[in-house]
Amino acid sequence: MEDKKIRIAITHGDTNGIGYETIFKTFAEPTILELFTPIIYGSPKVAAYHRKSLGMQANFNIISKAEEAHPDRLNILTCFDEEVKVDLGTPTPQSAKAGQMALNRALTDFSQGLFDALVTLSADDNPDGSTATDSQLTTIEKATAQAGQALTIHVDGDLRMASLTDNMPLGDALREIRKDLIIQKAKIFEESLRRDFRISTPRIALLQANPQPGAEEEDIMKPAIAELLDSGVGIYGPYPADEYFSTQQFTHFDGTLAIYYNQVMTPLRMLTGESHVLFTAGLPIVHTAPNFGPRFDIAGKGEADESALREAIYLAIDAARYRTDYDEPLADPLKKLYHEKRDDSEKVRFAIPKKHEPHA
Repeated sequence: MEDKKIRIAITHGDTNGIGYETIFKTFAEPTILELFTPIIYGSPKVAAYHRKSLGMQANFNIISKAEEAHPDRLNILTCFDEEVKVDLGTPTPQSAKAGQMALNRALTDFSQGLFDALVTLSADDNPDGSTATDSQLTTIEKATAQAGQALTIHVDGDLRMASLTDNMPLGDALREIRKDLIIQKAKIFEESLRRDFRISTPRIALLQANPQPGAEEEDIMKPAIAELLDSGVGIYGPYPADEYFSTQQFTHFDGTLAIYYNQVMTPLRMLTGESHVLFTAGLPIVHTAPNFGPRFDIAGKGEADESALREAIYLAIDAARYRTDYDEPLADPLKKLYHEKRDDSEKVRFAIPKKHEPHA
């Protein structure tokens, strides 16, 4: 990636939503093309319909496969041939299917190494517009053979937050808390901070499940923290959520691991407003997404804010570069020359020729 532009795949999402509007607004500034080669997985016909409906000036290069992408143009890759009726602002099975087909094509191309990172626009109606849809994330996990291994990190600048459980009732979330789950998610979080965010020694804070320490904190969280610290993962806590955010303790950590979804979303909305980016950790693919859904309520009105998509693209570029830099030294490690005799450990001795004094 050092000798060529990074290639970023962007899926168009639900064709009746704001996907193409945010794409065209993002690429209205031509200098963004200096940073990477964009490949929009979607439909040129649908894109042209959106362009005309919105009265926008947007030029794009139509391609049939990723290898044809022009490095200095907005490329739209045709993912399906059938006609898709566009009815802006109205979710339909056909419009959601078009978004899913674009994602499927992009994941097939990723398996062949045709791009470096993936940015997805939502293909399903998500009322709060705050998370990537379950169906999209499940599709990505299955395609990369990593089912159940993903951790969604909510990112706004230096604020990075993830939750142990998905969006579910609090009672269900509390029943999900287990020591092994905390350890698993904390290790995924820590590795991603090192590998994808270039933080050499990450510090992670774990939030309490209860306002006052209870059985979950004493019997599950504290033993998990102790085991993680022993293994070299820098995780601390558990901290009461209200005090953690009100006193800005979060500024002293590189990541925050919450127990349930609202522990992430409530402070995020208070601290950052509506716009932030989602990063999926724990997968072989670099994947980001803006936090908004299809926003059918404003589709076709020219009111969509593209800033979260732009930030998702920037994060994807950075993470792809950081991951390559992190992995490169590990790709061809120094080979072991021989093991020390009478030693069952993995201790290695490297053969260095001794210098001999010349004979008198």
